[in-house]
Amino acid sequence: MKKEYDIIRDIKRLKSVRGYGTELISIYVPAGYQIAEEVSKLRQEHSESGNIKSKQTRQNVQGAIDKILQYLKLYRETPKNGLVVFCGNISKDPGKTDIELFSMEPPLPLKINIYRCDSTFLLGPIEEMVGATDMYGLVTLDGREATVATLKGSHIQVVKKVNSLAHAKVRKGGQSAQRYQRIIEEEIDEYYRRVSEIISATFAQYNFKLKGLIVGGPGPTKENFVKSNTLNYQIKILGVYDTGYTDETGLSDIVEKAADLLAEQEAYRERKIIERFKQELVRGGLATYGYDNTKRALENKQVTTLIINDELEIHNVTYKCNSCNKVFSKIEVGSERMKKHEEDSGNIEVVKEVDAVGELIDMADKSGVETVFVSSESSYGKEFLLGFAGLGAILRYKL
Repeated sequence: MKKEYDIIRDIKRLKSVRGYGTELISIYVPAGYQIAEEVSKLRQEHSESGNIKSKQTRQNVQGAIDKILQYLKLYRETPKNGLVVFCGNISKDPGKTDIELFSMEPPLPLKINIYRCDSTFLLGPIEEMVGATDMYGLVTLDGREATVATLKGSHIQVVKKVNSLAHAKVRKGGQSAQRYQRIIEEEIDEYYRRVSEIISATFAQYNFKLKGLIVGGPGPTKENFVKSNTLNYQIKILGVYDTGYTDETGLSDIVEKAADLLAEQEAYRERKIIERFKQELVRGGLATYGYDNTKRALENKQVTTLIINDELEIHNVTYKCNSCNKVFSKIEVGSERMKKHEEDSGNIEVVKEVDAVGELIDMADKSGVETVFVSSESSYGKEFLLGFAGLGAILRYKL
């Protein structure tokens, strides 16, 4: 979770950057893509950028591409999930140039290859990945074939495809109509069992932590499959949708049609975790909140779930007084910190600054503690931010 939090933090910073022209470069390199081919494409873009009329924009674009090319020399091949690079002039002073490069390995396998040069960074694809917390099972099927997959965020991962032999293996000649129909029904039942076994194995692979199964496909087969009761009782069917296909196109269709359902599931997850947190607090039970209390609970190995508002910024800032050389540290919320720095005279300087939220997440990761982010846009997330400072924990035990 610390790795994803670091990406979220970088995204927040990159969102605020605006180029003075189309000079900010975003690159998405999919897993397994040849680095040499990406380098070749960038050199071509470098050559073509020589036609940019604005001298400043041209220099900034070429400077950014040069920096990316230098950076890619570090790689013989892409990381496991691919590579995302953002580079450009982030200076807010039109008269100064400050070309910085940010890179990250996405938390899920990247399947798109993008080069974009614009006045803003292209953050949508990576945002969708790090915003994904829940995983779902998908299946599309008709009478002849089925495709089983998982969904996390917008990433669909095909697990397996299954073909039905109900019509291929059976020939009607020499058999009564009743016998022929019975054999067909047996083959269909066997087909449903095979599909269910693959779905169950997929859920078992993730310790049945997938939030549920979404079913789709053309015709009545999907409804008959749901009624067949061949699925593991632990698997919850969230919805059934009509699609024209049973392949990857069909999977994309059901994800699109289930958008409202998926949004409701995310809201339900947040509501459950905040309600449990509040219930524990009301009865003086297994919950705590605030930076000091939460950190102490993590240090004592009491925490089972760490809860953080996704907009929370807390910094552990170390100051030095230039008049008396005294060094002191303070925990400060992001907005308060910025205000204080603006009000500071030249007598006090910042000598060290640590992302305190990142530290807590790192502690949680090392202890095997689940970290849950709640959105500032939901009513429960807002309540958690305003009422509990956006930081709390559910505990295993009390000291």
